[in-house]
Amino acid sequence: MHRRSFRRHATYVGDLPEQLAALNRTNINTQLLTIEAAITKKREHIYHAALLDPHTSAELSMDEIVSLCNELIEAHGDYLPVYK
Repeated sequence: MHRRSFRRHATYVGDLPEQLAALNRTNINTQLLTIEAAITKKREHIYHAALLDPHTSAELSMDEIVSLCNELIEAHGDYLPVYK
């Protein structure tokens, strides 16, 4: 089997147009809140991340999102640290 070698080169492309940067921020902000939850072990940050997620908030009410988070934490709690 032949293996290809790919070299990575940094490419400067300049500033993103504002509409593309804004689209990226909708996901980046959710990711930053998820990191905050992992660092602080605060359950409320999990809720904040899920509430801010564009897809989740388009499909579920705020109460449903909090319930979903609680159910997921309970179902996967063995793999997670304890959240306050």
